Amino acid sequence: MGMATSTGPAAGTDPGYVDWDFAKATGRRLVPAGPKVSPAEAAAAVAALREAAQRSRQPVADTAHLHAPAGDAALVVDRPGWIDANVDSLRGMLTPVVQAMAARHTGQSTAVVTVGGKVTGGETGALMSFLATKVLGQYDLAPDGTPRLLLIAPNVVQAEAELGVDPGDFRLWVCLHEETHRVQFTAVPWLRQHLIERARELSLELMPDPDQLGARLEQLVQNLPQAFRAGGTGLTELMTTQEQRDKIAALTAVMSLLEGHADVVMDDVGPQVVPTVEQIRVKFQRRREGTGSIDRLLRRLLGLEAKMRQYHDGATFVRAVTDRVGVDGFNAVWTSPETLPRPADIEDPQAWVRRVHG
Repeated sequence: MGMATSTGPAAGTDPGYVDWDFAKATGRRLVPAGPKVSPAEAAAAVAALREAAQRSRQPVADTAHLHAPAGDAALVVDRPGWIDANVDSLRGMLTPVVQAMAARHTGQSTAVVTVGGKVTGGETGALMSFLATKVLGQYDLAPDGTPRLLLIAPNVVQAEAELGVDPGDFRLWVCLHEETHRVQFTAVPWLRQHLIERARELSLELMPDPDQLGARLEQLVQNLPQAFRAGGTGLTELMTTQEQRDKIAALTAVMSLLEGHADVVMDDVGPQVVPTVEQIRVKFQRRREGTGSIDRLLRRLLGLEAKMRQYHDGATFVRAVTDRVGVDGFNAVWTSPETLPRPADIEDPQAWVRRVHG
């Protein structure tokens, strides 16, 4: 008699192509702890961030003309806590994608899947450890959980010290941006699921089949220098077809809207409640551009430089539309998926005005 062997996961389970627990452990092991502060200083920073998040709610609602449910208080986390939350969200986002991919290839042994899961888990953790030092706050969509506003205390404390800005003003300014994201996704009920579904569909398309992997890697090696060029979208640009890049552009247009809108609201509210907002904006813009050469190269490789453009391009779109049709006219953008901006709209805001308002 031959020994029975497993040929893959059962339908409806996590196929194990990514070891998510290993991703968390790797990220936690690699991420720097953050600035050295006393327990009392850390507790004071956490309390101040919670208070700033609460203070930001009414000014954002009044300025954006969007009113969302009160919701839970912001969750203030450290870098390992941010990694855990984002690995969980990434797992929730990608598990249906990986299940669909696994259904195509049921002949892989459990041993092969396990080894591959460790590799991809380690890569995911390493990436998260890098990102965990950059993010100040985030509205976590939590595809399989409860969405929450996250504030990363050590990063905020480190940024305000490096920039030499007033800590109280800076913390409130950061919260204004992140609160705007919370309002976007809670005042517009369909938006969260729409974005999750579009991201999952695109992820499934971008997942290479095993028989395509060799050609994809060859393509990557040949074109790798392009990933480091200024203005590019990093590795993604090297591994995709034109049709896929068009779909990425469509999703990027929505992300530009979200980031640009948050920047516009935070700056419009700023003078009312943040006395040093102009100084903060100038200094923070320099920080976004990345100061070190290695940091800039990593941003380009990972496509983060393209994300930086989303803030600028999105803010330009929001201000141009608002100047033309007012805040309430701009808010027609939240009516349905069809009224979200297309890539051409981001470049030509008046095209959106003509399309939506006639």
